[in-house]
Amino acid sequence: MKRKIKIIAFSILGFLIISFIVLVIHIATAKPIVYDNATMQISRIEFNQPLDSAKMKEIHHNLKTIPGFINDSYNLETGVLVYFHDNKIADSKKIYDELMSKGHYDAKRYILPKALASNKVCPVMNESSVSYKFSKEVKRIFN
Repeated sequence: MKRKIKIIAFSILGFLIISFIVLVIHIATAKPIVYDNATMQISRIEFNQPLDSAKMKEIHHNLKTIPGFINDSYNLETGVLVYFHDNKIADSKKIYDELMSKGHYDAKRYILPKALASNKVCPVMNESSVSYKFSKEVKRIFN
């Protein structure tokens, strides 16, 4: 019985050690993802009144005529229009101004608060988490 427990314990320990080694190698050799759409930006416009589908089609049509616009998505519950645009061609203010000139909508452009704009990493990633610190330390050791 003791022999079977030792075999199981060593098997689990060996599996954990091999998994840890694989994790460290993966973190050390992972290359950053390079996107070919580096000039694509996401912006949003908040509408103060709910819009029906006809009004949304009109807004979508007006957005498509603006140079630099790529795609959009509207959330009916929150009244938020999220759109993608090429920031080399047009910034969010230019697209917002042109959209408002094409149709008079009760809306405002969302401007990111300074506290969020100064974040160094993805807002989903917690810099004080153990996984973030571990990954950063492994990268520091192997670079």
